[in-house]
Amino acid sequence: MRVLFYNWVDYLDAEKRGGGVSIYQRNVMAALQDRKDVNVSFLTAGLSYDLPSKRPRWEALRHGNRLRRAQHYEIINSGVLAPAHHSFGNPAQVDHPETQKAFFDFIEETGPYDVVHFNNIEGLPVSVLSLKKRWPMTKVVLSLHNYYPFCPQVNLWYQERKTCEDFDGGNKCTFCLTGGHDANHIRLANGLAYRLKRRGVEAGSLGFHLSFVLAMRYGRSAVRLLRRVKSLFKRNTSVVAHVSPTQAEQARKLSSRRRDMVETINQHCDLVLCVSDAVRELAVRYGLRQEICVTNYIGTQQAEAFANTKPRTHLLRQDGTVSLGFLGYMRRDKGFMFLLEALETLPKEHAKRVRFTAAARAGEGEAMARLSALNSHLAEVTHMDGYSHDDLDDLLADIDVGVVPVLWHDNLPQVAIELHSRHIPLLTADMGGAKELGNCAEMTFTAGDIDAFHDRIAAILDNRIDMDAYWYSARPPTTMDTHINELIAHYASG
Repeated sequence: MRVLFYNWVDYLDAEKRGGGVSIYQRNVMAALQDRKDVNVSFLTAGLSYDLPSKRPRWEALRHGNRLRRAQHYEIINSGVLAPAHHSFGNPAQVDHPETQKAFFDFIEETGPYDVVHFNNIEGLPVSVLSLKKRWPMTKVVLSLHNYYPFCPQVNLWYQERKTCEDFDGGNKCTFCLTGGHDANHIRLANGLAYRLKRRGVEAGSLGFHLSFVLAMRYGRSAVRLLRRVKSLFKRNTSVVAHVSPTQAEQARKLSSRRRDMVETINQHCDLVLCVSDAVRELAVRYGLRQEICVTNYIGTQQAEAFANTKPRTHLLRQDGTVSLGFLGYMRRDKGFMFLLEALETLPKEHAKRVRFTAAARAGEGEAMARLSALNSHLAEVTHMDGYSHDDLDDLLADIDVGVVPVLWHDNLPQVAIELHSRHIPLLTADMGGAKELGNCAEMTFTAGDIDAFHDRIAAILDNRIDMDAYWYSARPPTTMDTHINELIAHYASG
């Protein structure tokens, strides 16, 4: 079986872009490359550009870590910049004939493939899914790790401050991004990075950093100068100036984007793999055909810890305290600011029995000041400035309850899996997929509701949580072996 995987960024990217999806893709590639019945290739797009820009084309990867990359490719000069916010709502995300042609040329030259599995479509026009017309025997699979088909911002997170449940016919999308992006500048930056890497200056190295910073400083000046020249040209000729689209027109285009994305997926995808039930329910709500949407929990190497640890039968320590642990990022969408407020407002009789560990890179000044101030309110506060997976066992040894207080439809947080895999009970918001791991209503609270969070802390401190019932209902984490077998079964079905 020949399988092509697509993701906008290389899963061995030196700049470590792509978050949990890159970690997942790396694990999948490693697992499948050991199988004799599967031949895997990998493709990226949306990051590498020529200077000056040329038409889209494909090529074998010519830079970076070449370990296990005999069949590793990228599309150069894609009409769709990646990640998604770099080309927010651009019509090319739906259709860009030249990029689609480059993609089809790639399939023609390197394929055909039994399966083309998109881990997202960022960096390509969604129209590439029509490959099914040209190669009808190829199974087209899309994994939903985020909400890109429905949301040009990707995460249904409005203005970086609250979840978006209704885009108001595209009107809210026109006000969503809090900071704009200059596509020309981004393309210039990507082109420079591509040229440096082609010459052996590796991303992350001091040489790359110095070359990039210096060149981009002059690059920004060049872009500004070009704009001034164009502006003068327009003022001194009879050419009619371009009129910016009105908000209504922008909203209509962004509404059409969602409709076109959904219609294209419904028409051409054989299977949409949703990483949790919450994602599947949301996908169907936004219009994807129910019969093609299947819940497929991702596999992780962290799941191996489940067999080597025992369920926590008691949440409280002998002194009557409980240790809460937060892993990840000090971001509002991850619920960190909500968690700070919830802990700050805990009644004193409860606060003095709560220990708190935050394993996250240091955030902005306000977050750090508030975290430090909690020392005088809680029994104990510990901050670890980030962590590595190698440190997880030691870090989590002193955590009694993992807290996942997300405020957006977080598909299935990796941090929740890391905690759950070590038999650490999860106290989660009711939004997104994290709640499906523990599958326990008594350890779930309404997202963003401080009173509901306080109520669950009181239940924990009063020893009212039935841990036998918790672990009876909990879903074991999915191992890589199990996940790979499920993937192969999906590829072979129908």
